[in-house]
Amino acid sequence: RIRNAQRMGHEKVTLPASRLKESIAKVLVNEGYVTDVSREEDGRQGILHVGLKYSHDKSPAITELQRVSRPGRRVYVAVAEIPRVKNGLGVAILSTSKGVVVDREARRNGVGGELLCTVW
Repeated sequence: RIRNAQRMGHEKVTLPASRLKESIAKVLVNEGYVTDVSREEDGRQGILHVGLKYSHDKSPAITELQRVSRPGRRVYVAVAEIPRVKNGLGVAILSTSKGVVVDREARRNGVGGELLCTVW
C-alpha cells in the first residue's frame, strides 16, 4: 500500500492495523523514509495512518520497496547472510527475536531472523 500510494503522489496512506505493520512503519520513520505513523482505534483491529515523504521536486523518498518474505515463501537469514541493500544505501527490515529491526542493527546485535523487505 505504501508503494502504490507513493506512486500516485498521496501524502498519507491508511491501512488496517497490526503490530507487525506498525513496527515496520516505525522503522521506516526512524530511517527517514516516511514522516510519521499513528494508530487510530475503531473498535475492531484499528487503522494505521502513515505520512509519506517526498523531496522538493515531488519524487518519493522510497525509490523501491520489495517484499522478500511472503506467506507462501518465508525467507529466514542468519546474521552472516543478511544482505546489504544497494551497498549500504538502502536497508533490509528483519523480524528478529529482538523485534523488528534494520539490517545493521541485526548485525550489531548478532541476530538473524525473517527477512521481511528491502527499501531504498
